[in-house]
Amino acid sequence: MRTGLIAKKLGMTRLFKEDGTHVPVTVLHLDGVQVVDVRTEERDGYTAVQLGTGNAKVKNVSKPNRGHFASAKVEPKKKLVEFRVAADAVLEKGATLTAAHFVVGQKVDVTGTSKGKGFAGGMKRWNFSGLEATHGVSISHRSLGSTGNRQDPGKTFKNKKMAGHLGHERVTTLNLEVAHVDVEKNLLMIRGSIPGPKNELVLVRDAIKKARHADAPYPAALATADNAAAAG
Repeated sequence: MRTGLIAKKLGMTRLFKEDGTHVPVTVLHLDGVQVVDVRTEERDGYTAVQLGTGNAKVKNVSKPNRGHFASAKVEPKKKLVEFRVAADAVLEKGATLTAAHFVVGQKVDVTGTSKGKGFAGGMKRWNFSGLEATHGVSISHRSLGSTGNRQDPGKTFKNKKMAGHLGHERVTTLNLEVAHVDVEKNLLMIRGSIPGPKNELVLVRDAIKKARHADAPYPAALATADNAAAAG
């Protein structure tokens, strides 16, 4: 099991194939993704790597976190995320990961926070059909209808699908395909849409329900000394 990556969603575009057909893709950018810390079985009880992305202003970083970043010899990061990894997939502190971590044709899982849509009715939130347009129905065409029973049980059950807050929740989309990888610009292009608005940070990892691509580098694709500066 390899580590995943933290990426920023830039938006959507399309790629043209040789036969003239086009593929809708979501563009993700890797902004200086580096290993900040490592969790070990002996010390922490599990094995994982802590990745950071984006550069934070030092004045906005607490003193304990400044020391945390200093021990790894990396610039302060805006976002920290842990990824569970196998014992032989642990990376060194300060290592920089690139978009070459994933290869074209590989299946990945993408986790993000969906767009918040505020308070929504039952038809928008749960795809209810609503009430009839006529036959005595007035005013309440988009209402839920009955939400309970009679004297027994005499209450509305928990988790009943009703109107309420829609969106702004953690969503994972499985088995998306990597359509293109631009190592120079550190861009990943994922076929289809992924959760979240533009400029939102998302997590990309190997698909858990598919075998890892044979060409995917193990344990990770790391930037060399020559291009480490350009990885951001």
